[in-house]
Amino acid sequence: MNALDLLIADHNRVRGLFTRFKDAHQQDDDTMAIELAGKIFDELQVHTTIEEEIFYPAVHDTDDEIKETVDEGVQEHHVVKVLLEELGQVAPAGDEWAAKMMVLIENVEHHAEEEEKEMFPPLRSQLDAATLDGLAEQLEQRKRDLGAPVLADKADLAKEQLLQLAKEQEIPGRSSMSHDELAATVAPA
Repeated sequence: MNALDLLIADHNRVRGLFTRFKDAHQQDDDTMAIELAGKIFDELQVHTTIEEEIFYPAVHDTDDEIKETVDEGVQEHHVVKVLLEELGQVAPAGDEWAAKMMVLIENVEHHAEEEEKEMFPPLRSQLDAATLDGLAEQLEQRKRDLGAPVLADKADLAKEQLLQLAKEQEIPGRSSMSHDELAATVAPA
């Protein structure tokens, strides 16, 4: 699995958490909303770290459009970090907290979509498979260093088990994913 596919897997895992958070919030299940928010925070901290430390520097100078998208992505990460800090300073599950969570979700959804539609397609054609695979190894190692789950942690699960986890975790597009895509995307049970 290459670096772009791993980053998309991260995006989809967070999208599933967002869906579950919104459902919990709509059902006034504050306990579940707070638990899911914690998972969202952890995922975003790991994801922004690996992008900023490894991925962005590696692709920044590929071309002018990618450079611009990376520079914008760094600023979008800054906004996420500010929101995460502010969320830690307000009462969980209160109105202000919920509003900030929704702004966080909207910002991250925009950021992920922009990367997937504007940055990743040209990178697929401009970077060779060996480069993308090497980046994937670096991303996975850094995730492991940060204590986050990696593809290898779930690679031994059967596809049916992975599909069940993906269903429980509200992973978008799960029915069309391969075994490895599912393993990269789902959080461990």
